[in-house]
Amino acid sequence: MHRLTYPHGPDRFIELFDPTAVTDEVVGTISAIEHPTERSVRVSVRPNSRWAGFQAGQYVEFAMEIDGRRQRRMFSPAHSQHADGALEFTMSVNPDGVLTRHIKESARVGDHVVLGNVGGDFHLPLTRPERIVLLSAGSGITPVMSMLRTLIDERYDGAIDFIHYCRSTSDALYAAELEQYEGVLPGLQMHCIYTREGGEHFSADQLARLVPDYHDAQTFVCGPAALLEATRTLFDEQGIGERLHQEAFGLATPAASEDETGGEIHFKRSDRSTDNNGQTLLEQAEQAGLSPEHGCRMGVCFACSCTKTAGRVRDLRTGEVSGDGEQEIQICVSAPVGSVSLDI
Repeated sequence: MHRLTYPHGPDRFIELFDPTAVTDEVVGTISAIEHPTERSVRVSVRPNSRWAGFQAGQYVEFAMEIDGRRQRRMFSPAHSQHADGALEFTMSVNPDGVLTRHIKESARVGDHVVLGNVGGDFHLPLTRPERIVLLSAGSGITPVMSMLRTLIDERYDGAIDFIHYCRSTSDALYAAELEQYEGVLPGLQMHCIYTREGGEHFSADQLARLVPDYHDAQTFVCGPAALLEATRTLFDEQGIGERLHQEAFGLATPAASEDETGGEIHFKRSDRSTDNNGQTLLEQAEQAGLSPEHGCRMGVCFACSCTKTAGRVRDLRTGEVSGDGEQEIQICVSAPVGSVSLDI
């Protein structure tokens, strides 16, 4: 068979007739599409038999073919890890994002999705803690929603405080469902805080009021950088940093210093150059009219990896600055320090 289909494997031909029948990928079929808010979309995906499951809180690489190119992003499933059948993904729609905008505006029931790597250390431990706090903001709710649904399925008998921040009830992704969870488990307390409807933003005092014994809990936090920084500072100051587990749903890009802007970005294979404005190399490539391969835009999936042939870059996750020589880098989390040349 391989000789007949060379240079491609048999799966590339099988998928022309039935994409879910391929043997080397997890392929799913969209079975439902909902629009919980104006700026979000929820899809249910039924995977083929190669789907091996996930742990509540982890992310999954989600890819679709759009205009002849496979577009990838990393999304956290929101369903229980014990659920059978369809997988649930709820996404905030980025107006400049090819994949989420396509799903919101153009995807249809019956479309196919490729599900890639499952990963991430942000998940419930196999031995469930006796005391849990689930804390989220905005679309950061999806991994902790998966944790909550999983614990409900397990009839968890410990204490859980679920705290979610959102601007308003009209922006809330799971408002109706969350209201129904109060009292579902004996130890479950729900706290939905709408910051444009009189609710306070996160603070140490507020957490102490809502969860007086948070020092004794394992706390799982997902949300924007400000929430992650505030919780990390608080837990470290209290000497309980090991009890805090965090996941970001976006990359916070620090402002570039004067030393890092200036110079020129040269895209060697494309024979194109642009002035360095301090943004990530992926953003600057796109601004220069290029379409480099990429996926998650946060340094997780490695789809954007390419060779830096000259110049220095700063890793936005760690602040580390590279050497001047040739090096494999991820352009979605790398900002140039002066002039840089890339094999793009």
